[in-house]
Amino acid sequence: MRLFFPIALLSLVALFVACSDRKVNNNAGMSTAAAGGAKTPFEEHCVSCHGPTAETFLQRQWKDGNSRLDFMRAMREGVAGVSKHSFKDKLSDNQIFEIADYLIKIQEKQKDKIILDEALTSNRFSSEGMRLRLDTVLRGLESPWGMVFLPNNDLIFTEKGGTIWRLDTKGRKTEIKGAPQVSSDGQGGLLDVELHPRFSENKLIYFTYSKIKPGGGNEFTTAVLRARLEGDQLADARDIFVAEPYASTRHHYGSRMEFGPDGLLYFSVGERGKENVFPQDLKTAPGKIHRIADDGSIPKDNPFLNTPGAVPSVWSYGHRNPQGLAFQPGSSTLWEHEHGPRGGDELNIIQKAANYGWPVVSYGTHYDGRSFTDKTKSEGILEPINYWVPSIAPCGMAFVTGDRYPGWKGNLMVGSLRFRYLNRCVLENNKVVKQELLLKNIGRVRCVAISRDGYLYVSVEEPGYIFKLAVE
Repeated sequence: MRLFFPIALLSLVALFVACSDRKVNNNAGMSTAAAGGAKTPFEEHCVSCHGPTAETFLQRQWKDGNSRLDFMRAMREGVAGVSKHSFKDKLSDNQIFEIADYLIKIQEKQKDKIILDEALTSNRFSSEGMRLRLDTVLRGLESPWGMVFLPNNDLIFTEKGGTIWRLDTKGRKTEIKGAPQVSSDGQGGLLDVELHPRFSENKLIYFTYSKIKPGGGNEFTTAVLRARLEGDQLADARDIFVAEPYASTRHHYGSRMEFGPDGLLYFSVGERGKENVFPQDLKTAPGKIHRIADDGSIPKDNPFLNTPGAVPSVWSYGHRNPQGLAFQPGSSTLWEHEHGPRGGDELNIIQKAANYGWPVVSYGTHYDGRSFTDKTKSEGILEPINYWVPSIAPCGMAFVTGDRYPGWKGNLMVGSLRFRYLNRCVLENNKVVKQELLLKNIGRVRCVAISRDGYLYVSVEEPGYIFKLAVE
């Protein structure tokens, strides 16, 4: 859902995980050459992940260079710490040159393009008998990653670069001091935010972020920080979980949090691009959903607590890069979505001790088209409730509660980074029976949240906006 320009085909692919496909439920666009005729190298190798007009390349600035030679080098060799994928054995020099030339031309065309205008930010539309209006709450942001509402309906939100903000109900924005030091390189940064279920009493607030390994070095991991919110300052801040081991890669941090009906904290950690190392190994924290108490201690009924060598916080495993968690209202059912590879975005119901298969099974392939497994299912591995083809790059998720949107009550709202829309999923008996694409071309949706008074909020990035859906 965002735009600009990249350093290369591959860095994008890994950095922004805007690729993943699975089953049907396919409302997204297709290659411009799909109707017939010879495909260009871009259409043949890049469209399935980046769209026919290279949407995921736009609105991005890359420190590794924006020249034709920079793009060609990155396509041939990958980018250290960002992408290990290389196309030098898949594409000829002429094909690589043609793709780089195509990207340069798109970059020039988009240089002065206005991504969001007043017509979009005041957009009106209909759905399920409701008349709705998209209102702009904030603009001019960088990358608003996580959002949560205080009991008085003030909005606390994070920006990937490392800043915490409070937006009060009168529209005044104030920085919250005391944010942790983050590595904002690649997909890292200051990520999700969540309140303690008894926040009104204890003022406890939680953040996930990409933590730099103490003692220097070039390694990072996902950490959970707990603090007390005192006015516009964090007090008594400390990490209550650090996902070890650290890794030098700069992507797949995962990093969504939800407190469950049991009062325990569930959160996701991506596999850091180490699919053959972490997801199936219970001795490591990446590639898992974790469950801890509010102080970081381990619940006595965690499934692997007594498994020799296992990380005791693990609740489920075999995950790639989960960036959506939400408990279904009125139940203990935890829904999760995660980025797959080139084909393989999943919507799952998370079960205790379950294996979700990555990378043993998948409907996806490597970004250069090579297959890494011929299995789409296997004994002992849970299949997804739903998957998307082509990949929508899901990020952010919330159930619609309350009576503000009677036609959507109980629906699951999922953001799409790649195709820049909000995906409404209608559920029946734990199945997706209908989908509707809303807010098309709004931007790369990063977070979806419901306010205390029942309104749906959506954040997009690059350029960063926060929107509210009003009912007319």
